[in-house]
Amino acid sequence: MPVERWNAERDGEPTERALREKLEARGYSVSCYTYPPGTYFPDHTHAVDKIDAVLSGRFRLILEGEEAVLEAGDCIEVPRGAVHSAEVVGDEPVVSLDAIRG
Repeated sequence: MPVERWNAERDGEPTERALREKLEARGYSVSCYTYPPGTYFPDHTHAVDKIDAVLSGRFRLILEGEEAVLEAGDCIEVPRGAVHSAEVVGDEPVVSLDAIRG
């Protein structure tokens, strides 16, 4: 599962505005959510293509059996129908951009 890492040299700091603009330029609608420590989303799917992007904190994602931990500026594509779970790692809340494309 490829994680897209933020390139600070090319893109500057991974601010909400910069990450939101990057996702919207790809045709996604973007919402921002904050998940407190201990948040866990069990296996589920979505009927839309989705990108999970992290602004702060650490977010563990298991997608079709593969695991990755996302940190500030990281994005991962979650195709429609893909089984995945997610959880906040550590004591810091996760601020996440949830990008969807119908």
